[in-house]
Amino acid sequence: MARSVVRNPTPRCARCQHLLRWCVCEGLRTVECPLAIDVLMHHRESRRPSSTGHLINRIIPASGHHVYHHDRRPDRASIVRPGKTLWILHPLGEPLPADQAPGDLQILLLDGSWGEAADMKREVEGWGRRVSLPMTGRSRYWLRAQQGEGQFSTMEALLFLLAALGLKTEHDQLRLQLELHVFAGLCTRGNKTLIADFLSESPLREAMPDLLRRLQPQSPVEKRALQLRLAERLAAGTDVST
Repeated sequence: MARSVVRNPTPRCARCQHLLRWCVCEGLRTVECPLAIDVLMHHRESRRPSSTGHLINRIIPASGHHVYHHDRRPDRASIVRPGKTLWILHPLGEPLPADQAPGDLQILLLDGSWGEAADMKREVEGWGRRVSLPMTGRSRYWLRAQQGEGQFSTMEALLFLLAALGLKTEHDQLRLQLELHVFAGLCTRGNKTLIADFLSESPLREAMPDLLRRLQPQSPVEKRALQLRLAERLAAGTDVST
């Protein structure tokens, strides 16, 4: 039976939320974005370390984080930013509007499963323009099985939007962080073939070669030695990201 990371937690880095052996804080880079970005996260998703909504909030410090509960309606006044045009990203929306200045926009991302996002969509209906993105291709979010053709993670939806708005620098910076997040998650599973397949199309190979070498699964003896060192540093209160 698969082990639940929610019900049976193991020690994780407080910052990147990965298991200590695969802490990626060394490669984390924050990003400034002209868009105002807010993540409305389903309460179930908030407990999942693999959430790309959490990743967005870590990488973009100016982004907002809001947790959705069935018994507590989201507060529009605490989420919608004055003076901004609000776009709610959802596949069941209107085509991407043209000629919109990024600095005038607030983007609301609904973070959860397909059913959870549908619940949140009903709650925020009418807050702003519901916008659909021309998202095509294959998801790079290999940590979970996507639920159907053309369905992507929350971070990937943001990446598509950045590309559509011509924000290439921000897109490339965020994509690198998503790739690192997924790579570390794959390393915890220890499937070297899957890791190699993922890296074959990843910009991480050129951007962070030294970190990749450190993170990839090692021999049992090397792995055990590293686990012992990490456990000692954790017990001593040392920052394990260094």
